[in-house]
Amino acid sequence: MAEVLTIATVFPTPMMLWITDDNVSIVEEDMVGGFPYEVPEEYQSMPVLKGRATVDMKVKVKENPNIDECVFRIILDGYNAPVTAGNFLDLVERHFYDGMEIQRADGFVVQTGDPEGPAEGFIDPSTEKTRTIPLEIMVNGEKSPFYGATLEDLGLYKAQTRLPFNAFGTMAMAREEFESNSASSQVFWLLKESELTPSNANILDGRYTVFGYITENEDYLADLKVGDVIESIQVVSGLNNLVNPSYKIAG
Repeated sequence: MAEVLTIATVFPTPMMLWITDDNVSIVEEDMVGGFPYEVPEEYQSMPVLKGRATVDMKVKVKENPNIDECVFRIILDGYNAPVTAGNFLDLVERHFYDGMEIQRADGFVVQTGDPEGPAEGFIDPSTEKTRTIPLEIMVNGEKSPFYGATLEDLGLYKAQTRLPFNAFGTMAMAREEFESNSASSQVFWLLKESELTPSNANILDGRYTVFGYITENEDYLADLKVGDVIESIQVVSGLNNLVNPSYKIAG
């Protein structure tokens, strides 16, 4: 399974900064003239989300008397992470996650996306190889994301990420710790504040690509356990913003 850095301390209370549809809408205020930039040429043929999309993730909860199933509403932000959000939405339309179990739930994150078999990511039928995507980090004050390197690698130690790990239910891509461009299909949701420090001063910001937030029922994330099943993820809106969808290609 792809790695996510962990911390030894378990914090008793999740952050109280919640993300709502109205909060996420703020990112669109400066985007009224269409998509504001081009992704790098080497990624332009990949699924790219040029805008926002909303999906509902329905999870069947096992062995929990408090909840049987729950629907989590997720806002995907293609303005600030177009390649990452596009990759995930394309996999959703392939029903890649339907029937998949929650594979990690340790009080720090909830994680899934590791398919059965030796592969640790999505095998593209057209190439028979694992489809990987680059690390993609948008920084405040920049017109487009940085690709392929952590902010630490770039020497941007004081840079502020546009999509920080600042909320219970922040959604990001898992990857190999020392391979910035190794993300494929494994995703995780943050359960607790990653450090007792402000946003952009913790062990996750600038190292992992954030591309969305759970905006409804995020408090139920803490009830999920390994073995709970994602029954389905369905697109609610924004599919028309997906460019180069591979799910439409035969195979």
